[in-house]
Amino acid sequence: MVSFLVREKPVGECLPRKDTTMHKDSTIISIKQPVSFETVENAVRGHIQGWLQDILDEEVTEFLGRAKSERKKEIDPSPGYRNGHGKPRKLTLSSGTIELRRPRVRNLEEGFESRILPLFVRRTPQVAELLPELYLHGLSSGDFDLALRGLLGDDAPLSASTVMRLKEKWQAELEVWKSRRLDDLEVVYIWADGIYIKAGLEKDKACLLVMVAGLSDGSKIVLVLESGHRESIESWARLLRSLRDRGMRPPKAVIGDGALGLWGAIANVWPDTDELRCWNHRMANLLDRVKNGDQAAAKELLRHIAYAENLKEAEEAKVIFKAWCVEKGYTKVAELIDQDWGRMVAFFNYPKEHWQHLRTTNPVESPFAALRLRTDAAKRFKKAENATAVVWKMLLVAENRFRKLNAPELTAEVWRGVKFVDGIRVEEVKEQVEDEERAAA
Repeated sequence: MVSFLVREKPVGECLPRKDTTMHKDSTIISIKQPVSFETVENAVRGHIQGWLQDILDEEVTEFLGRAKSERKKEIDPSPGYRNGHGKPRKLTLSSGTIELRRPRVRNLEEGFESRILPLFVRRTPQVAELLPELYLHGLSSGDFDLALRGLLGDDAPLSASTVMRLKEKWQAELEVWKSRRLDDLEVVYIWADGIYIKAGLEKDKACLLVMVAGLSDGSKIVLVLESGHRESIESWARLLRSLRDRGMRPPKAVIGDGALGLWGAIANVWPDTDELRCWNHRMANLLDRVKNGDQAAAKELLRHIAYAENLKEAEEAKVIFKAWCVEKGYTKVAELIDQDWGRMVAFFNYPKEHWQHLRTTNPVESPFAALRLRTDAAKRFKKAENATAVVWKMLLVAENRFRKLNAPELTAEVWRGVKFVDGIRVEEVKEQVEDEERAAA
């Protein structure tokens, strides 16, 4: 492995050996010139350029097993010999654009391939990740030159065509991602939602079906992004069957917004999976039927149900809410609270530490809310299907910031089939009952 601690040199000798300044078209200054606050950025780039050039040369030394001008060994000499350097080529780093010359090696059956500077690469992975993130967060393709050349240098490979190539690359990557195998995934929870987007020339909004998975180690990943015909049973069922066919085992629970299509699909494909309904959507639906002046009181009563300490307290809080509804004349709301009640309180059958995550579909809602605060990515496209790859890329960017589930060790227990009642392990509940019985005796 190439060591990054190459030959120690005085500061002024970190540039390429033959030149004390950079290429004539570059804006980077020689390190031998006096460095001031105004020139420190260019000085740092000069350091990096010389350092990377030395590493490239060290790679050849390691590859050939001998230093420059050193004789070959008489016994079993390694093939190949140095043949100077190729033409200068630019590499854009997050700190700016520098210029390097790839070492050339001759007389080899297989060409020399640098691990530091692969063929045809013009930007580091960090810069490659920066471009889609800036684009997704609202920077249009025409703004790239103005926004980034001052940071990355005048020679940075940035243009509108760069963004177009990125879009094509994302579309190809999305197709591969949608067919990946899922045999090794231990998916405990799934948050599912249908996100509606509006493309530029289309009258109706298109639906993107999104699933975020909570794994047995407590981490969250984007599991599914697919365009669907609204949120129909068939659209959701097609996705679930795809997950099954690619090797994924059924999750323990799915959290959704109450769309009938999702529940119908789960019943058909994953009949043993628990169904949990999002409290945020349910409360919004109920509060829409209450007068503005009564909404604060209604919301507080509903929160007593959602944040009860156990199922019994939730049942009692529901009785209080229904009595309030009848008193205020909201008899329809009193009836609606009973609908989907089993899904609303199913989270009590999971660890108490996870209730915060299981009450809502926020893991899906939050990334899209952040996107909408900056820009509507779909409006840049004439057709909704062309926006899917951009939305997917945005979700992968957001995935890096997904917070883990609380008490991830309990997520592994849920995956193994440990049962919980009112957030407590069944074994611990039995012990509590036995202790109470002994105390009563």
